[in-house]
Amino acid sequence: MMESGSNTSEAFAEEASGCQERVPVTVEQQDQILAFQQSVFNDVVTNQPCQQVLDHLCRLAEQLLPNSVASLMILDADSYRLNVLSAPSVPEVGHEALNGLRPGPGGGSCGNAVLKNEPVFVRDTFNDERWRDLRDLAYDFNLCACWSLPVRNSEGEPVGSFALSSFEHRLPSSFHQRILQVGADMAGLVLARQQQEEQLARQNTRLQLLGRAIESASEGVVITDADNRIIETNPFFSQVTGYSHEEVVGKNPNFLSSGAHDDDFYQSMWQGLMAEDRWSGEVINQRKDGSLWPQWLSLSVLRDEQGVVQNYVGVFTDLSEIKQERDRHVAALTTDTLTGLPNKSQLQDALDRCDGDSALLVLNVNNFSLINSAYGLDFADRLLSAITQRLTTVLDGARIYRLNADEFAVHYEKDTFLKAVFTKIRESFFLHQIQVDGLSFNISFSYGGAVGHDDLIRKALMALKKAKQGGRGRFYLYADKKDELEQHQRLEYMQWNALLHRALTEDCLVPYFQGIRDNETGEINYYECLIRMQIDDQVYGPYQFLQPAKLSGLLPVITRTVIDKSCRVMSGNSCDFAINITEDDLSHHYLEGFLEQKCAQYNIDPQRITLEILEGVSADGKKNHIKQLASLKAKGFRLAIDDFGTEYSNFERILELDVDLIKIDAKYIKSIDTDQTSYEITRAIVFFARNAGIPVVAEFVHSEAVQRVVETLGIRFSQGYLFSEPAASIEC
Repeated sequence: MMESGSNTSEAFAEEASGCQERVPVTVEQQDQILAFQQSVFNDVVTNQPCQQVLDHLCRLAEQLLPNSVASLMILDADSYRLNVLSAPSVPEVGHEALNGLRPGPGGGSCGNAVLKNEPVFVRDTFNDERWRDLRDLAYDFNLCACWSLPVRNSEGEPVGSFALSSFEHRLPSSFHQRILQVGADMAGLVLARQQQEEQLARQNTRLQLLGRAIESASEGVVITDADNRIIETNPFFSQVTGYSHEEVVGKNPNFLSSGAHDDDFYQSMWQGLMAEDRWSGEVINQRKDGSLWPQWLSLSVLRDEQGVVQNYVGVFTDLSEIKQERDRHVAALTTDTLTGLPNKSQLQDALDRCDGDSALLVLNVNNFSLINSAYGLDFADRLLSAITQRLTTVLDGARIYRLNADEFAVHYEKDTFLKAVFTKIRESFFLHQIQVDGLSFNISFSYGGAVGHDDLIRKALMALKKAKQGGRGRFYLYADKKDELEQHQRLEYMQWNALLHRALTEDCLVPYFQGIRDNETGEINYYECLIRMQIDDQVYGPYQFLQPAKLSGLLPVITRTVIDKSCRVMSGNSCDFAINITEDDLSHHYLEGFLEQKCAQYNIDPQRITLEILEGVSADGKKNHIKQLASLKAKGFRLAIDDFGTEYSNFERILELDVDLIKIDAKYIKSIDTDQTSYEITRAIVFFARNAGIPVVAEFVHSEAVQRVVETLGIRFSQGYLFSEPAASIEC
């Protein structure tokens, strides 16, 4: 077997001041290195804490070099200082002495390794110039020799160092150089994995929040294509109009028109929309049951980079209840009889009269319904009168309105810093209790504010709603860009979701096939089935629509489509083929019966089908998943682990499942001819697979240079554009 890292080892041997005469790594030492790797891998796949994994890595390295200590330092990008991340055998006083080390020519082995981004081997720290800034440290802790390698990120930049410090003067052997390299590589992988997990957690949280926002939005959303045909609506739309999503898709929204507006109204609306790319106003539409439905409608235009219209977005707020309340107020006096304050009608009139920007703050009394229930309506009315008196005193010069039972509005005819108003009210009511009938009350509000000229009441009420969602006593200031619903991510998700539903309805999901070359024979008689969405004369790859499909629970539907159509195509030949399955498929418990049904329908021998599962599915080892996979295996279906090396690398699970193939993740194969880390990881996987008797597939073989390395490592199969591009048909 070709020994990996030969160029790197030669570079080590030529390091300044010379290294110990190179002695080939023995088979026993190779086994020790592999055991070292596997032990750290086991820590990772069992989801041990990052710090625990790194401490274990250091202890394992120390066992392979007696009379030494291992350390891992991490580079703070902001301060450009090295700090100890793991050194379990070094006392705390040693940690303190090392922390804050600045990389530089005199910064010891680690400081030089990070500075130069190359290995540094120092035999005599007491006299070597590279240790001049750390000489006292070397004497105090009897660090006679120190060998350090940079820990690199995926771009090859140094992010830290991994070092072995010896209590005797010596240089590393080839075996010790390999230990250092493996330790640095594994540390880099562990740190990269931790960063990926943190990023994935943030992304998942964001996606979950986005999904909940779409489902629970209290405003209606309608999205149309460039021809103004509806492609997506949200649940609130169906709740208000009475029409289901399926009933309206493909229709022009004008079917909702009530006849309350003439042609001039709609012509003016469209002219304004196309001129400004947005329009808002009150519209009266008609529900499915024929009843009229007033709404505040905000329209926006989405254009591509060339300015061509792609979509129209309508966001509406149901004004039915607000209109009813307004009508009651219009019929009543313009002044509230209880508090003497002007009412909402007067507020609207005042807003309409404002020529420029003004500021509006809406206050809602917290827990007022409880006071009503506990003390009765008469007492609550007296309490409201007392609250009004306090507001009038505190907000001298402002115009105060009573909007409804427990809601007040404060209007300033000029742009005003509303947060200062909120602070003033909150402090006054916090410091001074309200006295009614000999009882004292601590009154607090929730606050919603808006500044501008148009639609201030609605915006302030929306802000108040946001404030309440954050908890009682909060203040929220409406922000146009943040609080409008036509956010790019939401629209993109809804568009793909709508397109996917259309593709399923119109049978536009088709399998493509990519050949997998047998490197022993040079022939292609094995294919992977890949899903494509072929719609409106365009072909979309799975990376564009599989995530929306997962969030919508449609992955099993797509898998069943791939199984059925792939078996239909493959029934006309004798080639073997692979189909991807997901954790969602296993969770629905349909695979075994469905696969057997399709094999019988198309006369397909189960042994021709390889089921590719992601590495994470096999590593998680959920009991019902493992049981299903074992049952499928028993019925003749073959199993492959896809993208191996990108997640948990659970070697034990692979043996338990009796896996037929291991597919090495493309990120290692695509640069295996130029990236030493990718080469070493691939070599370790191939070594394990060969010992376990499992053939290996190299994904993303895109060049002759990559193929030469693949063949040198003895990898059985190659998949990639060098030999086969995905196509809708095959020659087999």
